[in-house]
Amino acid sequence: MSGPSVAELRRVAQPEGHLERRNGEHWAGVLYMRRLSIYVTWLMSKTSVTPNQLTWVMTVAGVAAGFVLALPGLWAAVLAALLVQVYLLLDCSDGELARWTGKTSLAGVYLDRVGAYFTEAAVLAGLGWRASAVLPDWYTVLGFAAALGAILIKAETDLVEVARAKGGLGSSSEASAVQFRSGLLGFGRRVLAATKFHRIVQPIELSLLAVVAAVIDLATGALGASRVLIVACVIAAGLQTVLHLISIMASRRLG
Repeated sequence: MSGPSVAELRRVAQPEGHLERRNGEHWAGVLYMRRLSIYVTWLMSKTSVTPNQLTWVMTVAGVAAGFVLALPGLWAAVLAALLVQVYLLLDCSDGELARWTGKTSLAGVYLDRVGAYFTEAAVLAGLGWRASAVLPDWYTVLGFAAALGAILIKAETDLVEVARAKGGLGSSSEASAVQFRSGLLGFGRRVLAATKFHRIVQPIELSLLAVVAAVIDLATGALGASRVLIVACVIAAGLQTVLHLISIMASRRLG
């Protein structure tokens, strides 16, 4: 069975406008991963692998990255970053395969969200563990605190849809997410978004920063860089938890 060509697959799996979504596509996906993921999807389309099975493997790769990052040494940080790249690759490919096969489902959406929750928490907790000299210590606590913050940020976003569903409303639009009742709040959000500080707790960025920190730690013979990074993460997570909640309440996403 020859199956579809890559071009045929791309027309369905990566439809026009899909990569331009404001909140739905990570910069790394647009920059390079979607160029690679379509070939993985093409290979998977020739097998009996389902989109949900790819999502399970994606989740395992993401969680494994957190466990590997907890290990000492530069090699562990590099391997964790590679596992996060595998996570991103499969995160792109599972949706593409679902669109091609028509096997989109609420279960798939749910599993994808669970995978994102688990991966963000695992990588942050792993970094806290890595920064600890004696286990457990305060850096371990900071890692789990940052992980909790990352989960709460995602929960705040997802609970918007829960609230809208309970109120009999449909899904919120991307436009409503950036429409504020106060012009001052809208301006403040744009300024904060421009700093990109929120990305420090996301697995892609964090895993790369962890590699940089590991290189510095190796050069200095101490854990200073990793400790600075986890402190920055817990501060960013805490601020985002509060500011994201304010942003939602001040926007038009809740009607």
